[in-house]
Amino acid sequence: MDRELPMAAPGEPCTGLRDLEFSRQVGNQTEQEPGAYHLLGLCFLRTAGSWVPPMYLWVLGPIYLFYIHRHGMCYLRMSRLFKAKMVLGFALILLYTFNVALPLWRIHQGTPQAPELLIHPTVWLSTMTFATFLIHMERKKGVRASGVLFGYWLLCCLLPAINTAQQASAGTLHHEPLSHLATYLCLFLVVAEFMLSCLVDRPPFFMENSQPSNPCPETEASFPSKALFWWASGLLWRGYKKLLGPKDLWSLGRENSSEKLVSQLEREWRKNYSGPFKVFKSKGHSGVGAPETEVFLQPERNRWGPLLRAIWRVFRSTFLLGTLSLVISDAFRFAVPKLLSLFLEFMSDRDSPAWTGWLLAVLMFSSACLQTLFEQQHMYRIKVLQMRLRTAIAGLVYKKVLVLSSGSRKSSAAGDVVSLVSVDIQRLTESVLYLNALWLLFLWIIVCFVYLWQLLGPSALTAIAVFLSLLPLNFFITKKRSSYQEEQMRQKASRARLTSSILRTVRTIKSHGWEQAFLERVLDIRGQELGALKTSSLLFSVSLVSFQVSTFLVALVVFAVHTLVAEDNAMDAEKAFVTLTVLSTLNKAQAFLPFSVHCIMQARVSFDRLAAFLCLEEVDPKGMDLSPSRCSSKDPISVHNGTFAWSQESPPCLHGINLTVPQGCLLAVVGAVGAGKSSLLSALLGELLKVEGSVSIEGSVAYVPQEAWVQNTSVVENVCFRQELDLPWLQKVLEACALETDVASFPAGVHTPIGEQGMNLSGGQKQRLSLARAVYRKASVYLLDDPLAALDAHISQHVFKQVIGPSGLLRGTTRILVTHTLHILPQADWILVLANGTIAEMGSYQDLLHRNGALMSLLDGARQPASGGEGGTRAEATIDDLGDFPGSRGPKHRPERLRPIKSAPVKDGTTAEAQTEPSLDDPKGTGLTAGEDSVQYGRVKTTTYLSYLQAVGTPLCTYTLFLFLCQQVASFCQGYWLSLWADDPVVDGRQKHAALRGWVFGLLGCLQAIGLFASMAAVFLGGARASGLLFRNLLWDVARSPIGFFENTPVGRLLNRFSKETDTVDVDIPDKLRSLLTYAFGLLEVGLAVSMATPLAIMAILLLIFLYAGFQSLYVATSCQLRRLESASYSAVCSHMAETFQGSLVIRAFRAQEPFTAQHDALMDENQRVSFPRLVADRWLAANLELLGNGLVFVATVCAVLSKAHLSAGLVGFSVSAALQVTQTLQWVVRSWTDLENSMVAVERMQDYGDIPKESPWRLPTCAARPLWPSEGQIEFRNFGLRYRPELPLAVRGVTLKIHAGEKVGIVGRTGAGKSSLAWGLLRLQEAAEGDICIDGVPITHVGLHTLRSRITIIPQDPVLFPGSVRMNLDLLQERTDEDIWAALETVQLKAFVASLPGQLQYECAGQGDDLSVGQKQLLCLARALLRKTQILILDEATASVDPGTEMQMQAALEHWFTPCTVLLIAHRLRSVMDCARVLVMDEGQVAESGSPTQLLAQKGLFYRLAQESGLA
Repeated sequence: MDRELPMAAPGEPCTGLRDLEFSRQVGNQTEQEPGAYHLLGLCFLRTAGSWVPPMYLWVLGPIYLFYIHRHGMCYLRMSRLFKAKMVLGFALILLYTFNVALPLWRIHQGTPQAPELLIHPTVWLSTMTFATFLIHMERKKGVRASGVLFGYWLLCCLLPAINTAQQASAGTLHHEPLSHLATYLCLFLVVAEFMLSCLVDRPPFFMENSQPSNPCPETEASFPSKALFWWASGLLWRGYKKLLGPKDLWSLGRENSSEKLVSQLEREWRKNYSGPFKVFKSKGHSGVGAPETEVFLQPERNRWGPLLRAIWRVFRSTFLLGTLSLVISDAFRFAVPKLLSLFLEFMSDRDSPAWTGWLLAVLMFSSACLQTLFEQQHMYRIKVLQMRLRTAIAGLVYKKVLVLSSGSRKSSAAGDVVSLVSVDIQRLTESVLYLNALWLLFLWIIVCFVYLWQLLGPSALTAIAVFLSLLPLNFFITKKRSSYQEEQMRQKASRARLTSSILRTVRTIKSHGWEQAFLERVLDIRGQELGALKTSSLLFSVSLVSFQVSTFLVALVVFAVHTLVAEDNAMDAEKAFVTLTVLSTLNKAQAFLPFSVHCIMQARVSFDRLAAFLCLEEVDPKGMDLSPSRCSSKDPISVHNGTFAWSQESPPCLHGINLTVPQGCLLAVVGAVGAGKSSLLSALLGELLKVEGSVSIEGSVAYVPQEAWVQNTSVVENVCFRQELDLPWLQKVLEACALETDVASFPAGVHTPIGEQGMNLSGGQKQRLSLARAVYRKASVYLLDDPLAALDAHISQHVFKQVIGPSGLLRGTTRILVTHTLHILPQADWILVLANGTIAEMGSYQDLLHRNGALMSLLDGARQPASGGEGGTRAEATIDDLGDFPGSRGPKHRPERLRPIKSAPVKDGTTAEAQTEPSLDDPKGTGLTAGEDSVQYGRVKTTTYLSYLQAVGTPLCTYTLFLFLCQQVASFCQGYWLSLWADDPVVDGRQKHAALRGWVFGLLGCLQAIGLFASMAAVFLGGARASGLLFRNLLWDVARSPIGFFENTPVGRLLNRFSKETDTVDVDIPDKLRSLLTYAFGLLEVGLAVSMATPLAIMAILLLIFLYAGFQSLYVATSCQLRRLESASYSAVCSHMAETFQGSLVIRAFRAQEPFTAQHDALMDENQRVSFPRLVADRWLAANLELLGNGLVFVATVCAVLSKAHLSAGLVGFSVSAALQVTQTLQWVVRSWTDLENSMVAVERMQDYGDIPKESPWRLPTCAARPLWPSEGQIEFRNFGLRYRPELPLAVRGVTLKIHAGEKVGIVGRTGAGKSSLAWGLLRLQEAAEGDICIDGVPITHVGLHTLRSRITIIPQDPVLFPGSVRMNLDLLQERTDEDIWAALETVQLKAFVASLPGQLQYECAGQGDDLSVGQKQLLCLARALLRKTQILILDEATASVDPGTEMQMQAALEHWFTPCTVLLIAHRLRSVMDCARVLVMDEGQVAESGSPTQLLAQKGLFYRLAQESGLA
């Protein structure tokens, strides 16, 4: 027979004699073979080796061929690697051709041959031919590394290896030299093909797209490198050696770019809404509309269904491929318990052949490794899908922001949009990971119960009963915890809104000494939030313990029923530890199912929120007919019978508007507060819902809003606003808008960043910058909403003359100017008077005067209708007095003229005027250091951990470690006790001490459960304690900081500390610390168990620990940096989203949606560049650490095989089952440590502000002021001087004067003269650099800040309201009665308005009074000042936002209420100080003139020149 079988190639049939002979040579064969031997006999292995590789390739090959045909790239060059593969392929084809020809020749010679000798070689010949063809097609389609062929060649190695081992052990080389030669040649060729498949081919000869500067190395990686993510090792090594920068990150692939992903999702979405889609476009645009202005969804349709279908169509292929990887991984997951069962059976049978144990050890290791590889591929694909989904939905939200109507904007704040992007999209994307759990976990449960039935028989039914009884408990706990989490989220949102309001209005709060009251409000909400957090954490601890204990509880019940109730069912190692392994898998399913359902339910809520936002009302595409033509005979602006409303639900705000504005006309729009002036401009822009009528605008439009909106970019980018830079025109625009002096004083000139919300600019500078942006546009139509309001007299006059007026830069264009500045009306071509949303009258100035109508009523309300400067709401001295920026030269040395603007200034290290042009995307180049965030690099410092543990408390930390140690000792004893139980001898089918074993096993499990709950509860309660203390310290540090700190620190940065960082300390750090302690102590138990069973494994464990330490060091250093970069880049996305939301009206008016969308895409791409390496680093760690963990399993099984003679099956079961658990335990130790270190960055950032300088004490224990101080109100300045920062010159110097009690003193001067600085010095918002100030003879430095500020009333330039009721805003400290409040409201003429509100005094103001007009907010601030009733009043242009008639009545009311008080009136409008007893004229920080208005006018000095500029002299 041997002569008939000369070749041991894959075609050789399986013969029992040869198997038996081989078996006898490698082990002792007995008559009764164990199940493992029969299942894993050589006959089975050779049969599998013969058929599995061809089946594998013929199943996957055609699919793979179709895929590369559809997705192929450029062909590859015929490299040496390809030639080698083809040569080896043809050699294998020749070998199997010979293997087919030989049986045919023998049949032809009349020698009978077994059918297998012909069938197997024929199948392999066709398969090898197909494989060679695939190699050729891969080159044609540009495939450089093939996973399909890698797997095929790996499987092909199995059969030649078995045959080689068989023939080598048989010793038949001399009898069958040809057979041996063919076998060895086959093995050599297949192994060579396999090794070549591990390499990567050269890149395509012609690349379709240009290669980026730093391409992702995945494209250059071989298949093993891709499977194990080794291609990311270079980045991880760089992150370990140095700090990572943008240049170190890989370029983003086209498939991950925001532009492509958003366009794909938008295109699929449109298919579901092909009917309702309309394009918002202009006539004359060749029919091409801007895609960013298209209507996305119509609210009458199903909200979330179309979006869900669109997401599925775009991302289904990635999701399904990841699901397939997960299913394959689970197949190998459930193979491990079966192999463990066979291995324990082998260990129990002393006569089993040794090769069976070795084979089982290899199979267990291989199954665990394949499970790891497929699971990590699943995670990788799902994480990439999450990244892409987040980008696509964020892009849709951004595009929706650009088309929101004004009514929708009122119902959604900027914070809500940021919450959608940062929270809801995050929840939605995270839920993708749990979608498969909804069906796959049930499959897990079924398979686990099948295993249990095979092991334990009917006793397994008790496991079903126990698990079913535990499921309702887990769902109940999850539901209760969700309710407390929702309560915590509500309190968190309330705290965030209040904190945001405090930080944005901190100057007003400090001016009034209200910090303590607001801190108490915040801490009260924080206390309720922490209470909900503690309850939720305790429920979470119960839930975790129930999941952990459920394995023990089910095992206890099953073992008790199996051993005590049923007969002849003794406990053995196989039943005990395979059952525990299966129950562990079942417990994961039971624990993961409620969590998955909870996450998906949360995602459903977030999805509904996103869909609801995307369904909000949009700007009416037909609201305005815009034509770009500038040469038309039609009137540029035309409104016929227009009626407009803010939304479909609200009543019309404008009625019967008929308006035609001719080309080149300057139309001034005036009217009382709330008359509809701003609404008219919104209607012209198409922002209002058009109820009836028509609106038509010819030519391009530029718009200046009433409240200036500026971007967090440089001055030049704000002015150019996405247009090409024209230096001469820019120079002219800046000069006309009076920005020359300001820009010249900036550190980097026009390239200086202006900060978040223009924090580095004053209100006047922001308004002039907003105007310059419109002027630079060179538009046909200009809509100007009171742009002169924030400017003082001479600047207002300059801007009107140089820009808006008949001789300004805008002459010849059509201008509509909304204004309260009545003295400019004679220079307007037409005047339109609005009253109650209708046009009261319209005509020229002289015509309206002769009519004696609505305009005359307005003019009669002002005592000096032809004069009075302009209406300003904010003085510029707030920041101008500071010198605006670090390095500016201060008011004394103000530059006379703007230096020339250069695109690349000459390098000069000696002067600030000649700097190298800073990069527009690198704020560090501007010299702005005060506003930069402190970014921590590298590893977290030990002091940070110590400070957190100190906040927890040393006793609680020690107690927690002790509890974890106790519960882990109980867990170890439980497993060891079970191994002893399994090794108990069986007598008459039963074990003698089964009852005792069961009771002790149950007692140990209960002790572990109690210790586990106590330890977890201690961690969570300690975390809540530390979080509360850190938050209180942060709040105190920020509240006690001086006002200069807030001027130089963006609000968004502070809000990040109070929201995101606080949330991390609240939730993430305790959870990561709990995970780290749990896994670390579990790791100690596993090491002890394996070492006790097989001491030989200690060396391998030490080696694994060394390798783990290396992986951990590489990963942690890089991951921390990537997470910080990702957080910073995503913060930029959120900031840009909020900035766009606030300025969407301006963006639409300027038709700049497309460049803003491109900027959003660029920011998202930058975030993707960080997110992608981070998720790859996570997979790199998981894959490699799990493989090392699988190595521990292999070591444990191999050592068990080597020590089989003196090891019991129970101890081996304990050791190997523990080693199986360590596969993921070790990974999670490193992941938990890394996550904890990343989260600890939040503690660093919360402690950033602990060392900054603080204000003086709020209250002094020995205060020099009497309880009723000041009783008179006398103020004395003694050589007073102050500076805003140590490096700046004095902003005020040498001021010596006395203000008598009850005296009314006006303070005037040009911008930057130091007017407001006197007020800030009096309130000690800025401490004196020299001299001092006394009130009623008491130096104010001898009085606590709150005592001082509570005795002075200031009405600031900006009207400030807080979240809360009207009553709370008027009487924050609840010191006045309702009657007093109504009296104050009547004085400021708001009684009727407040009485008409729902709830009246209890009416809740939206945000910072966003539902009220600027004038109404200013009137409420006046009422608040009236209620304070102090002896000293500071008025900082408090009546600037109301019409002149109302202003006169308010002035009279103020004189009535504050007649006995000392009044300091800081004014830009000189007519406001004409009735003052004395006027101080400030110039360059000094008192230049002092006297009565009459005396100063007679002197014809500076005051006289200011009066001339204002038209008063």
